[in-house]
Amino acid sequence: MRYDEGCLAAHALNVIGDRWALLVVRELMFAPKRFQMIRAGLPGISASVLTGRLSQLGQGGVVDHDDRLGIYTLTDLGRQLMPVLDELCRWGLVLPGHDPSRFISPSALMISMRVNIVEGLAADDEALAGFDFDSEAFEMRLEGGRLRTTAVARPDAPFVLSGSGNNMARAVYGHTPLSDLIAQEIVRVRGDLEQAQNFVGFFRLGTGR
Repeated sequence: MRYDEGCLAAHALNVIGDRWALLVVRELMFAPKRFQMIRAGLPGISASVLTGRLSQLGQGGVVDHDDRLGIYTLTDLGRQLMPVLDELCRWGLVLPGHDPSRFISPSALMISMRVNIVEGLAADDEALAGFDFDSEAFEMRLEGGRLRTTAVARPDAPFVLSGSGNNMARAVYGHTPLSDLIAQEIVRVRGDLEQAQNFVGFFRLGTGR
């Protein structure tokens, strides 16, 4: 169903407004992926619905598909949706009923950290952090209160946090020291634990700008 309107918002929603469409974009925001890897980040989606959304996004110029390699990639137009995802996360922070115990994909956590950094704490710091989710890995660079996140094959940083998306969210947003989370085998930290603890201290759920 398409909106039969001249409204620019309706025009955009004709491409990205269906259920799952923006979350498919989220899963491709940092790196190209094959079908099953996209689906792993969206455990509630069926194969047929994902196929339909990828086709829709391809027709809208948001996603490219390499038929030979079976890889889906965001176009420049698709990557321009990052601020939309940021603002949706900010809006989600003020909506009641958020349950952080539900599934959190690696890409979802990386985007949420962009929104929940406490700029007053991080403004004068520079840091390089690594995140390893087994199936995906990232490097996150902090400069002047801003984050730049890059998907990598293997993080090369002074410290690397490892674990599931939900467990890493506990490490980033929770109040339990990393040393205790390590002892409970909730997360793992390779490298400088003190730097890692200092880095996660820059993030508070719902208190970013």
